[in-house]
Amino acid sequence: MPGQLILISGESASGKSTSLMNLPNQERWGYLNTESGKDLPFPHNFRAAIVTDPYEISSTIDEVVDAPQFDGVIIDSLTFMMDMFESLYIVGAKDGRDAWQQYAQFFKNLMQQSVAKALKAGKHVIFLAHTRTEQDAALNDKTYVPIKGQLANQGIEAYFSTVVSTKRIPLEKLEGMDPALLNITQDDEMVGYKHVFQTRLTKETVGERIRGPIGLFQRNQIYMDNDVAKLIEHMNAHFGV
Repeated sequence: MPGQLILISGESASGKSTSLMNLPNQERWGYLNTESGKDLPFPHNFRAAIVTDPYEISSTIDEVVDAPQFDGVIIDSLTFMMDMFESLYIVGAKDGRDAWQQYAQFFKNLMQQSVAKALKAGKHVIFLAHTRTEQDAALNDKTYVPIKGQLANQGIEAYFSTVVSTKRIPLEKLEGMDPALLNITQDDEMVGYKHVFQTRLTKETVGERIRGPIGLFQRNQIYMDNDVAKLIEHMNAHFGV
């Protein structure tokens, strides 16, 4: 069966990296760090590599396709990956127009070739990304993963069928959520809030780009634990994997 493709978006320190902590068999996951080697906030056994050129990501995913010892790949983060491409291949380029075309083409090839082949081979691919919130002309908040060039017209989220957002939500707003997906711990009760994935849009968050396949999450599953392992398990059950 095809692997799962997931985009975990959110502000800094909202729980994106922590959501990886419960992934089982971490030694079977490649972790590609584009953020200058910044450590994960927990001990782990991922097969980690510090990325210094975005093309290394494409080549690594290509290698994972035929590697039975891998279950998937994590890219942390998409935002820094594209910033790195800009720094290395656009800043100072003699032909700026051509350089920006290469910027867009790099991402399209990454998703439509390398990532697509990995998914077809049954490997999971998880991207983490930082978000930006701005107000439009009508003073409505719009939250999105920032991207430049022609990719900005459609938005980077268009390449993903499942986009969840990391949030810090007060416990009173979590009442009635599905206990199979959301576990309130004693630590959560002590601080009065919980780090979660938001899985569906609400009237307060219509300006965000959270999305998922129809029926994947019900009304009582708007919020779930920020746990990628639990998210993949839920997706596998939904698709009958």
